[in-house]
Amino acid sequence: MQSFIHIDSHNYLRPENLPDPPDWASLFGNDNPVALEIGCGVGDFILKTALDQPDTNFIAIDFYNKGCYKTCRRIDRHELGNVRVLREEARSFVTERIPKGSLSAVYINCPDPWPKKRHRKRRLVNRQFVEFLMEYMQPGANFYFATDFDDYGEDVAAALPEIQGLENQFAPDLFRHDFPGYHLSKYMRKFLAEGKKIYFVHYRMK
Repeated sequence: MQSFIHIDSHNYLRPENLPDPPDWASLFGNDNPVALEIGCGVGDFILKTALDQPDTNFIAIDFYNKGCYKTCRRIDRHELGNVRVLREEARSFVTERIPKGSLSAVYINCPDPWPKKRHRKRRLVNRQFVEFLMEYMQPGANFYFATDFDDYGEDVAAALPEIQGLENQFAPDLFRHDFPGYHLSKYMRKFLAEGKKIYFVHYRMK
């Protein structure tokens, strides 16, 4: 059982303190586009991405308290004003907290691969989950997925061309192992150092 770390950061939002539904423009203090990272880990990816895109507001969620704590530490040290962190489960958070048609981008990096065959139904990203997310994305919004797990990357890459309303930004390739300009998370760098390949998938809403 994980120990609970108290998070004392103005960038950390507790769900019980949010208005229902949240007014993200008020929570960020501006009307900039809103992007979502599902599974922010220790926050290195969202830090670099938010620094690169100061005119985008980023919501970073993770199920693990320790990851949220480390993410807040990173963004607080850099005094970033365009990231808010929440400890939430992805599907319920999106359903309850995100207005439909509002997200400018969704990032999912190295989610739990559930490597055993009998557990693969537990994987977060599949055709049904992406179709669910599309309801909350605006026209022109970007969807990014990355994994180091071979069959997870191949399965997602094979499923997405069947979805109406998305355009593959890597066409004719279904995935790529190199994505210049896309920041690597701590876990991606670790996997690359071990000789593994990263599967990148990038689609855009029509």
